[in-house]
Amino acid sequence: MLDDVASCLVFLMNPLRSIFLPLITLFAVGFSQGAEKPLKVFILAGQSNMQGHAHVRTFEHLGMDPETVPLLEKMQNEDGTPRGIENVWISSIGSSDSEKVGQLTAGYGSEARGPKIGPEFTFGIFAEEALDQPILLIKTAWGGKSIHTDFRSPGAGSYVFSEQQIENFKKKGKSLEEAQKEKAEATGHYYRLMTDHVKNVLSDIGRVYPDYDESAGYELAGFVWFQGWNDMVDSGTYPNRGKAGGYDAYSEVLAHFIRDVRKDLNAPKMPFVIGVLGVGGPVEKYGPKQQRYADTHRNFRMAMAAPAKLPEFEGNVTAVLTENYWDLELTALKAKENEVRQEMKNLVSQGKLSKEQEKAEYEKLRAERLTEEERKKLETGISNAEFHYLGSARIMAGIGKGFAEAVVELQSK
Repeated sequence: MLDDVASCLVFLMNPLRSIFLPLITLFAVGFSQGAEKPLKVFILAGQSNMQGHAHVRTFEHLGMDPETVPLLEKMQNEDGTPRGIENVWISSIGSSDSEKVGQLTAGYGSEARGPKIGPEFTFGIFAEEALDQPILLIKTAWGGKSIHTDFRSPGAGSYVFSEQQIENFKKKGKSLEEAQKEKAEATGHYYRLMTDHVKNVLSDIGRVYPDYDESAGYELAGFVWFQGWNDMVDSGTYPNRGKAGGYDAYSEVLAHFIRDVRKDLNAPKMPFVIGVLGVGGPVEKYGPKQQRYADTHRNFRMAMAAPAKLPEFEGNVTAVLTENYWDLELTALKAKENEVRQEMKNLVSQGKLSKEQEKAEYEKLRAERLTEEERKKLETGISNAEFHYLGSARIMAGIGKGFAEAVVELQSK
């Protein structure tokens, strides 16, 4: 290194330095500016599935399939503990009682009966890998919230009750004025909490991201929306949900949401990813017991994805079909297990089996119907209900990866 310094001094004393020194200075300044890239900030918002209910114990399931072993290796250390992602930091509200801040790792999912992950974990892993620069995630997610009311943005206007809803108020002895007042108070409450938190974090990024370089600044690099369950099951707001176009109102409100988020955060072309609800997997692969939901689920998914096709959003809004990350094998194994459970219940109700005998007989029959490996997959792969994507880390990790790939692709455009 001393030789290099000496060589530089000799060079600078050379008569030609007046020609080359300005060029060297320009190169150095350009290199410095290239290194000082703005901090990439991504916003992740939605309801319970954005919170995430995949318990870390289900990581083991990824190791049981050669195809997902490489994904697991990115998620955990050699000793099996969840990785900390060095260049990704996060501020999260809604998933825990108070704001949770720190370096990204497992545990930023729903706090109840955790630790758990949501899409944020693998989103951060793959976004950082693709962009190769520091990242800040701002996550705002609350369970059981709709876009028709809770996340309704200003551009969507006031919620309008249907004739059927008004008739129900009358039957219950509730005045329309009273109902309208309650609805007005609830409308947009979580939209405002979301935008206020984002602005609060951005006003003092150093509080969340210790190495933040204020001179380089930040870029709102993308927004991921993962919500839908409360709207999908709401027959009052969407009385024709089983028919084509029954969820058109969702598409309209979501389009307003995208416009308003960009306006309120002063990011007119911020890439926006719609995580289309995909509980149950692809509709065309539904089994006999799922068929009664097929039309409703199909209609809702189409409505969620629809804003991405609007001309005004071309090239900066995309839809990710989370149904493609569903674990069909787990669904099939769970169905076999449920058949055994139902047989035992039938025997008890018929008086052929006592309640005391039920558990032992269930375990015996389950061992006969399911192989040891299949039982292991069920025990390690599922930690929650189907509407929470089975609480499966395999499913949730795939979804997070899909979101990251989608937002990075939008960035490239």
